[in-house]
Amino acid sequence: MDSPQSRKTGLNLPAGMNGTSLRLDTFSGSFRALSNLSSPSSRSSTCSDRFIPCRSSSRLNTFELIEKGSPVKEGGNEAYNRLLKSELFGADFGSFSSPAGQSSPMSPSKNMLRFKTDHSPGPNSPYSPSILGQDNGFSSESSTPPKLPRKVPKTPHKVLDAPSLQDDFYLNLVDWSSQNVLGVGLGTCVYLWTASNSKVTKLCDLGPNDTVCSVQWTREGSYISIGTNLGQVQVWDGSQCKRIRTFGGHQTRAGVLAWNSRILSSGSRDRNILQHDLRVSNDYVSKLVGHKSEVCGLKWSHDDRELASGGNDNQLLVWNQHSQQPTLRLTEHTAAVKAIAWSPHQSGLLASGGGTADRCIRFWNTSNGHQLNSIDTGSQVCNLAWSKNVNELVSTHGYSQNQIMVWKYPSMAKVATLTGHSLRVLYLAMSPDGQTIVTGAGDETLRFWNVFPSMKAPAPVKDTSLWSLGRTHIR
Repeated sequence: MDSPQSRKTGLNLPAGMNGTSLRLDTFSGSFRALSNLSSPSSRSSTCSDRFIPCRSSSRLNTFELIEKGSPVKEGGNEAYNRLLKSELFGADFGSFSSPAGQSSPMSPSKNMLRFKTDHSPGPNSPYSPSILGQDNGFSSESSTPPKLPRKVPKTPHKVLDAPSLQDDFYLNLVDWSSQNVLGVGLGTCVYLWTASNSKVTKLCDLGPNDTVCSVQWTREGSYISIGTNLGQVQVWDGSQCKRIRTFGGHQTRAGVLAWNSRILSSGSRDRNILQHDLRVSNDYVSKLVGHKSEVCGLKWSHDDRELASGGNDNQLLVWNQHSQQPTLRLTEHTAAVKAIAWSPHQSGLLASGGGTADRCIRFWNTSNGHQLNSIDTGSQVCNLAWSKNVNELVSTHGYSQNQIMVWKYPSMAKVATLTGHSLRVLYLAMSPDGQTIVTGAGDETLRFWNVFPSMKAPAPVKDTSLWSLGRTHIR
């Protein structure tokens, strides 16, 4: 039953509380409820019934509780908004309001519970130099929009028929000169395709008893070297279609060639690497012996100090310009190493790709032999080429997806994946301006792709009238 006291006051009071515990005082027409929960022995001390945190000391930016203000509410109601923020979040919080017409970096966010990593020392960290200075972290986050990924055309802008282009992983039959001439080995012949006018020139025919296994232009683009199935290495003048020199020394096919400033290196199925010099009458000036199977990858560094070689023995060897023994023997690949590329942006940075049983692109620091990174691409790596315009590289692949992939370095984020060849993309070369690549496959086609931006403009290169769309014959 109700106690007499409760009936008198009309209130339901907890046990132990009498009517004198509650007093209503009037101040200027308003009522203030004062709850006195003190014990009879200490009525002078009071405490609140719950804890209300101080929001001004909270790290609201950690959970993105601070963001740009709503453009609809700002403007005419700016004074009201400042007052509302001050009442809801504390007087200190309201002091961060921005002038009218500007977005406030401290306004509450609608994404209340979306977690954001707190990068210490953050803007509210006691170790931060200034919460209102230019290093506060808010200005860059709110004013700089995220950078959109570069768009790469998914289709080739030109396709050339290349009859008799061999489907052989160990050969290197396509190269693009610095004078904008493409050299292609087709069967027993080498053809030159001038990119500026699409003119096709037959450079040479090796006859019925030999075939072309590799082609490689000099860095100046005036001479082109040819490796043959019989083991010869020939050097031709590309402008006059005249043979300058023939080197011997290999016992069987020379499937890969590499020029530095003055030396031509050739790798063969006989497992040897020969160094040829046009200024010397001998067939070769030195022989590098280190591989236990066919040499199929060969590249000089841009400073001519190191030569990287890959073989069917799954080894990647690095030689210096004077040594007869490899300075590095890298054996992490589990398949043949044909794809090799030196970075033009960082000295001593080497990329290599493994065959079907490996599928990995690996990055090496040749100064100490350390492996920097390894990426499983999912397919046989046939070729690698580094862009000279941006810090990106392109890889071509065989089994099982026959794709072309563009990567950012060092994050190895995929920029684009291109498909079009029906067989392994065994051949790769880059245009002298560094914007276009040409790929070749056993499907007897050469496809031209715009994959890299120009040196000056970050925007992707668009098609020009230099090459018409469509499919033509290279011979």
